[in-house]
Amino acid sequence: MLALSIALAAPPSLPRLTPIADGVYTYEQSDPTKRGVTVHNLIVVTAEGVLVADGQGTVENTKRLVDDIATLTPQPIRYVVVGSVHGDHRGGDAGFPAGVTIVKEAKAITLGGRRIEVLFLGRAHTGSDLEVYLPAEKILYMSEAFSNGIFPSMSNAFPSEWVAALKKAEAMDVDKYIPAHGTVDGAMLLTGRDDLRAYRTAIETVIAEGRRLHDAHVAVDEAPQRAQFGALARLPRYSDNAAGALKRVYMDLDGQLPARQ
Repeated sequence: MLALSIALAAPPSLPRLTPIADGVYTYEQSDPTKRGVTVHNLIVVTAEGVLVADGQGTVENTKRLVDDIATLTPQPIRYVVVGSVHGDHRGGDAGFPAGVTIVKEAKAITLGGRRIEVLFLGRAHTGSDLEVYLPAEKILYMSEAFSNGIFPSMSNAFPSEWVAALKKAEAMDVDKYIPAHGTVDGAMLLTGRDDLRAYRTAIETVIAEGRRLHDAHVAVDEAPQRAQFGALARLPRYSDNAAGALKRVYMDLDGQLPARQ
């Protein structure tokens, strides 16, 4: 019984490929640039080729992703959707095979009879976040608009618009929301509307605390030391992300963020 308990408590083996619908998989790999954090992909396999949402942060990790996809199907990778422009998702793009179409804008794709919608729900983690929606399967891959169980990374964010984008996602006909990141020792990354709502609440909490400090005329450089985040301060990467998040909230309140193009 003791041995069984230890086995159940052990962290998952990574990389991890998980089927979530017919021909649809999630992929998790450790992020070499962020201790304890995983980078996720959505993989859609059809009779006419494969679509992958996001890449990995290194060429080595991307090549491993490509090799693991090859264990699922002999079909080639046709499309790679750039959900996030950040290096932890694009640093390994050279590891994708030649000839793939890199998808950087919202569009509808039909591949092997399957409808795949690349969406722009609004500026969020960055100014160009894209999401991938499978309407028949009610699956939405959120890329970096959603990370599960991690203090929000907001140093390039559009805080108030991010909240609006998440509300749009919550209102969609979706059963499974796939985040861009989770923790290495976390549960399987399949999440529902309650998890997405909890992440929105975390961002709203950061915004509210930033507004409180801003209205109290606390200097932005002093804000991290004065902030009172409660349970959020116990989330992974709090010490890495809190200062940048508060600075971005100050910029939002002061009208210093770039206007919409």
